[in-house]
Amino acid sequence: MGDWQLRRGMAALAAGGLVAAIGTGPACADSARDAQWVLSDYRASSVLWPESQGNGVTVAVIDSGVMKDHQDLVGQVVAGADFTGEGTDGTVDKDGHGTGMASLVAGHGHGDNAGIMGLAPKAKILPVRVSWSTEGAMAQSGLAKGIRFAVDHGAKVINMSIGGYSGTDQETRTAVKYAVDHDVVLVASTGNSGQQAAPVEYPAAYPGVVAVGAVDRQGHLWEKSTYGPETTLAGPGAEIYRASAKSSTGYGVANGTSDASAYVSATAALIRAKNPNLSAGQVINRMIKSATPASDGATVPNDRYGYGILDPAKALAANPGVDNGPRENPLVGRHESQGAPPADDSTDEAVAPGADGGGSSGSGTAVVVGAAAAGGVLVLGLSVFAVVRGRRRRW
Repeated sequence: MGDWQLRRGMAALAAGGLVAAIGTGPACADSARDAQWVLSDYRASSVLWPESQGNGVTVAVIDSGVMKDHQDLVGQVVAGADFTGEGTDGTVDKDGHGTGMASLVAGHGHGDNAGIMGLAPKAKILPVRVSWSTEGAMAQSGLAKGIRFAVDHGAKVINMSIGGYSGTDQETRTAVKYAVDHDVVLVASTGNSGQQAAPVEYPAAYPGVVAVGAVDRQGHLWEKSTYGPETTLAGPGAEIYRASAKSSTGYGVANGTSDASAYVSATAALIRAKNPNLSAGQVINRMIKSATPASDGATVPNDRYGYGILDPAKALAANPGVDNGPRENPLVGRHESQGAPPADDSTDEAVAPGADGGGSSGSGTAVVVGAAAAGGVLVLGLSVFAVVRGRRRRW
């Protein structure tokens, strides 16, 4: 993984504001790539991508939809489904969050060295659009139907950077079990409630799901990363550059467990592409057993970091002890701190969420970055607004 003494990126938080880069169009495009500190720290181009780029693996993104025409996602997004009642194929994204997650998984950039690269740039994205703002049965049932749709349409990894669902809903619980039984890696974000007395959110808390918290560039737990006994891994979730759905050329930067989950899903795709004979359980075990211990030296697993910080390079390396071990999902027997009943057998603080205005939960402050070309100069406009979400959240 590296020592997590990571370089500062192009944007930094200042007291009460955001530092943003302003320059010519081409330079700013390259800066979006340069600012992806995760790629340099994980040595993506020199270590990861020579081994695997996610070829042949479909990752379902259950989220707000995915903008298929974003310049860094063209050709990566297949027709999916929409469970909001609007009848799209999942490639409509009015919020931008799903597009951002997809770009972290399978973005391919554009030009020679510009735009957002995902950690698994040759994986395919299956967009599954679900309801964000609707309370009750429609949103809950949409998640359950979305999971089943993803499984039935070939997804080997399902990313759920969402939270606020009911752990007692048997339809969703059974859908999760359906995915586990069909050898799918399920990944979800723990939430952005931080050190409040809030448990890990569902769907992350369901047995069998990889529950992901967020760390910053130094490997410290991000201050608002929700944690609890269900936490499985921690991944990069601070100052993460990603695509925006405001336009086909939009970008932004955000904090949250959403982003960390996307990186874990991308890593699962890398492993599954390189090792197609491994079961979902063995893929999860690879990520768990290769994780880097937290910088605080705490014994793992623990509530804050789970088994440690995601290390894609080590997870890709051959590990006969894991690969020849049990094929079963190691998380199916996990204790749920919220005490939900067993299954039947039958959230981001957006620092700069692109130009889409989405990607946060609870109450927070977001900075929108909108780009417009004027006389060959890319001008970044900043506007600050308060974001207040309902119970259904995207992390």
